[in-house]
Amino acid sequence: MKKIILATTSPYRQEAFQLAGVEFEAVGSNVEEKFEGRPNNPNELVCELAKQKALAVAEKFKEGVVVGFDSVGWFNGEILEKPQSEEEAVLRMQALSGNSFEFFTGIYLIDVVEKKITQASVVTKVNMRNITDDEIKKYLKQDDKFKTYAVGFDPLGHYSSTFAIDIVGSYNNFLRGIPTEHIIEMLKEAGVEIR
Repeated sequence: MKKIILATTSPYRQEAFQLAGVEFEAVGSNVEEKFEGRPNNPNELVCELAKQKALAVAEKFKEGVVVGFDSVGWFNGEILEKPQSEEEAVLRMQALSGNSFEFFTGIYLIDVVEKKITQASVVTKVNMRNITDDEIKKYLKQDDKFKTYAVGFDPLGHYSSTFAIDIVGSYNNFLRGIPTEHIIEMLKEAGVEIR
């Protein structure tokens, strides 16, 4: 049975695989996400970063299937990544309030032995309700990890789980940054036995 290696340290991505009952090993890639000449298109960016992360981790293994991921938001012609400060997170949530944005995740699979590569990207549209400044403050008091989320808030836990009113597309993609339902199919196509 082929071993699955997730090129991530994200607890949400690991939890998604645990919930699916799929055995895996998780290994961080330490890839620098800000680099010269990086794409301005969100789809191209997540695909490139997923590739870099998968390749970096694949070098450490002699067998198995390595899965790399990267996610960003896209709103008003701008790529949304992890906010660097509380002020940036507040401005982000204020801008998203009552609006819609897209959430992109790139996926890159490498069969280390066969050198077979499979890649894909998944886009989820998220519609937000109107959020008051007091609600934003309430959330930020609850969650000191807000800087770790691509869109600046946690869609799965805390008061911020009430911010999205509608999700069109993969809910796992937006909630956990990993469209598990797509990846399971990709793993099967790569010859991984899912029990």
